[in-house]
Amino acid sequence: MRAAQGSRVSRAIDRAEATCLARGGRLTAIRRRVLELLWESDEPVKAYDLLARMRAEGWSSAPSLVYRALAFLGEMGLVHHLASRNAYVGCRRGGEAHCAQFFVCERCGTVSEFEDAGLSARIEAAADRIGFVAAASVVEIRGCCTRCLADGR
Repeated sequence: MRAAQGSRVSRAIDRAEATCLARGGRLTAIRRRVLELLWESDEPVKAYDLLARMRAEGWSSAPSLVYRALAFLGEMGLVHHLASRNAYVGCRRGGEAHCAQFFVCERCGTVSEFEDAGLSARIEAAADRIGFVAAASVVEIRGCCTRCLADGR
């Protein structure tokens, strides 16, 4: 693992531990490993790919373990589910409530989380107007990244 990637994973785990502690949750060994695998990847990861990696490492083969870990991490605000990919990514703002916004390249699969406070405010205002209380908000914008455009993909 590259040093920069290692420190990124370490920071994410430190934030996760603090978030779980503050919210009365527990970052168990399996939850920790699922989160580490997500942060070690440069792309969104499907649940069954996580399961395959964990099986290769000697973890239990029950899919429910991975899905429960992902559900817990989602409830804690530590991961996002990308519906367009049916995959998961670690949350850059781990544990902070926010409207998650992503650019998703349809050619190479890279995903970039970004933050637009104005967009978040407009979504919240729209929900308020109709009396809707959002539990979570994930905005996905699909298209083509600059690298793929430059490569002619």
